[in-house]
Order: sequence, then structure tokens, then C-alpha cells
Amino acid sequence: MSARPSPHHPATRLPRTPSGGTPTAPPRCTTVLRFNLVDPSPTPEGLAARYRAALEMAAFADDRGLTMVQTEEHHATTNGWMPAPLAFAGAVFGATRRIGVTVSALITPLHDPLRLAEDIAALDLLSGGRLVTVAGLGYRPEEYAAHGKDWRGRGALQDEVLRTLLSAWTGEPFTYQGRTVRVTPRPYTRPHPLLLVGGGSRPAARRAARFGLPLFPSDRLPELERYYHEQRAGFGTEGWVMQPPERTCLLHISEDPDRSWAEYGGHLLHEARMYASWQSAGIRSAVRSTAGDAAALRAEGVYRIVTPEACVKLAQEAGAQGTLILHPLCGGMPVDEGWRSLHLFAERVLPGLGG
Repeated sequence: MSARPSPHHPATRLPRTPSGGTPTAPPRCTTVLRFNLVDPSPTPEGLAARYRAALEMAAFADDRGLTMVQTEEHHATTNGWMPAPLAFAGAVFGATRRIGVTVSALITPLHDPLRLAEDIAALDLLSGGRLVTVAGLGYRPEEYAAHGKDWRGRGALQDEVLRTLLSAWTGEPFTYQGRTVRVTPRPYTRPHPLLLVGGGSRPAARRAARFGLPLFPSDRLPELERYYHEQRAGFGTEGWVMQPPERTCLLHISEDPDRSWAEYGGHLLHEARMYASWQSAGIRSAVRSTAGDAAALRAEGVYRIVTPEACVKLAQEAGAQGTLILHPLCGGMPVDEGWRSLHLFAERVLPGLGG
């Protein structure tokens, strides 16, 4: 059984006063700091600097009451796209006290199920329940090939992983591949760490319903939500849906958006074009671009560079259920420019979101 997040869960709770600091007004909407550590020309030294900056930014965001850090998993890329989100989540938890981390999505069929159960349990204990995991199938055969996994059998692999996680987190012995095993320690969160099934297809919704897990659609798909609840009724399970907003925007804050697009639009375009190249025609995604240049990307409105005042207006339009996703290191954005964006957000946007 998977209940909705409680008011104490990082996906929903309001920030408390930072230790030793002044009270932070709770944001009206969810505030997300996204990291995938992409760099078009990666070097070990450059990536190390980006990883360190991401941890420092997460700590800065935690002190100022942002809601969530979001990361994801990809492999076999040329630009360093985040391949180890659970390791990154552990580093974030070690540097922070309240902020949650969402891995959206973890390509769960690529992982050994028993080891994954242990890793997530340890992160759940380390963080006091701040980890949110979205279990996804992925959509790139080369990722499966790189890990020696069967692309055509990914549905069966996903079923095995989900079944194993839910059994393992009870702390009781269970049968796994013909042998009796037991996974310890038990996680901090009861009945288990927050685990959602991601995807934009009926099989994904049916799988979530069958396991009694919440559904995280890859795009705003009301028809898939209805299908999920129909399937839940048939399976006799409980669950809920975490729908993306009407329109997902990845934000960079600047006092001069025209200048920033001219100087840094290529970084946003790099990420958008690579991500689009992975998506087949049948994939539904909240972040999808067909832009061939920075001007077209700007016109689409998925990747946005906005002033602090415009960002506050976006939040007001979205209301209490809205989400602001700040992407300070997008596509290899220079670290200094990422910090400028984050400081503008903290100093001139967050005060305008107070309740």
C-alpha cells in the first residue's frame, strides 16, 4: 500500500527556519533545483568543479527553504549526463538538512534489484525520508546494451525490480530467484520509501496500479490518470497520481534576458537538442523541443530566461499547486552564471512567494 506523502514528506512540507538564520517565509509553490551536470565538452577537472558547485548550490537552496533537488539517470552519453543519481543524492543529503531529492527517473531495470533495495534503504535512513524515486523504463536501447540488459525484456525486468523492492523493504525473508533472501536494514520511511512508477503509456499505468504504487506521468496526461484509476479498481489497490503541471518550464534567472540568451542560449539549446534526439515519436514528455536554434528554443517557452519579477509572476499565475524549476547549470552553463541565477532567485524571487 502506498499512501500519499504526509505533510512531513519533502515533497510537501514547508521549510523551517534555518539554524542560526532569519525565518524563511514558506514558498507558495514547489521550488525545484534541477541538476544533470551536462557539459558539452567534459573534462575530469571541469566535471569535478560542476559536481562541487551543484552540492554547494543544494546547500544554499536548503538554507533558503527550497523544496527539492531533482536529478535523473542516463548512460552512454558524450556530455557527462548524470549516470549515478543515487550517489549524487547521498552527497546532497550529506550537505543538507531539509531539502528533498527526487530521482526522476531512475532506470530501474538497469540495476541489481537487491543492491538497489539496499542503496535506497540506506539513503532513506541517511536522509530521514527525503528521497523520492521515480522508477522508469528508459527509452534508449543503447543504455540497456551498455549494461548488458535485454531491451526487449525491459517490462519483465521492471516487474522483477519493483516486486523485489517492495518485498525487500519489509525486512522479512522472501523468495528471490529461487532462493530465500532478506535485505537489511529496513528503511526509515513506512511502509517504504516513496516510490512512483514513471511513464506515459498504458503499460506503465497498469504496472503502477498492479503494484499499488503511485503514477508519475511523463507529461500532463489526464486520460492516463483515468486509466490508472480504472486499473486500480480492477486490481483492488490504492494509489494516486502526481501529474506534471500544465506546462513545464526550465528557468534561468537574469536581469537582462536578451543578453543572457545571446551569451548562454547555446547551453540551453545543447541540452534541448540532445534530449530531443533520444525521444521517438511515440514518447510523451513534458520537456520536449523541436528547436533548431536558440531563437526557436526561446520562442517555444520550455527553456526560459526570465527576470526575477517575471519569475514571481509565473509563480503567481501557477498558484499554490505550481512548480518553479530552476536549472542553474543547464547544458554546461558556466558555474559563475549559474550562481548569479540562483542568487537572483533567492534574493528577489523567493521573497515574493511568501505566504
